[in-house]
Amino acid sequence: MALTMACATVLGTMPAYANSSFSHTATPIKHLVVIFQENVSFDHYFGTYPFVTSSNATAGGACTGTGLAPGRITGVLGIAKAYTTRVGAGPFPTELTGELEEFLRTKGFEYGASTGRPRRCGWFDAFVVRYSAASNGLNSIAMTKLDVLDEFKEIKVCTGYTRNGKPVEDMPFDAKHLEEIKPVYETLPGWEESTTKITEFAKLPDNARAYVDRLSEIVDCEISVVSVGPERNQTIVRPGSLFEEWQK
Repeated sequence: MALTMACATVLGTMPAYANSSFSHTATPIKHLVVIFQENVSFDHYFGTYPFVTSSNATAGGACTGTGLAPGRITGVLGIAKAYTTRVGAGPFPTELTGELEEFLRTKGFEYGASTGRPRRCGWFDAFVVRYSAASNGLNSIAMTKLDVLDEFKEIKVCTGYTRNGKPVEDMPFDAKHLEEIKPVYETLPGWEESTTKITEFAKLPDNARAYVDRLSEIVDCEISVVSVGPERNQTIVRPGSLFEEWQK
C-alpha cells in the first residue's frame, strides 16, 4: 500500500567528487541531499507485493542507487501528507468515498503529476507511517498539506489495524491479508479556521498543533516541518527541531 509516507531525504556529508561513483577526491561536497520519488510501500523487498516498483525505495536505496557510502548518511527525513493518498490499484485501509474523498482530492489537488489521474484519498494512516519510519530509520518527518484539513470539525486518524477481529502487530506484506484488515480509528477535533497565512508553529490553532503532536506521538517520530500551502513561505520549521539543526 503505497500511501503518503516515506519519500526519504538522506542528508549526507560527502567529501568526494560529484560523479556517478562518488569515488574521486576533488572539490569537497559539504552537503548532499538524495531524494526518493517512491516510498517504502513500493519497495520490491519491503513493500506490498505485487503492488511495488522494481527498485529500492527505502532510505537504503541512497547507497545502492548512487554509490554513497552508508557511513556518509547523517540523517533521514520522511515526507508525509496530513492525510493519506494512493495512486493506482491495491489495498488502501483508510480510503474514503463520496463527498469526503472528493473534498480532499479537490482541495489538495490530488491528481497524478504526469498522468493527471485522480489519487485515492483517505484519513492519515499512522500504522503505515510508523512502519515507514521504522524501516527507513527516519530521524524526522516533514508533514505537508495541513491546510487541506482546515475546514473539518473532526478528523480521524488510523492508529492500528485488526484482521479477523484481532489486532495486527506488524505490517502485512501479503496483498490478500491487506485486503482483509480493518482500520482502528481515533477521532481528533478539527480547528475549523484557515492556517494558510500562518508562518510560526506556535501561532497555529491549538487543535492543529495538537493534531501534529498526536501524529508524531503515534508514529514515534519527530515532525519538524509543517506546510500550510504550496509556497516556500508556507513551510513552517519548528524551532529546536532536528531539521532546523540540519540547516545550520
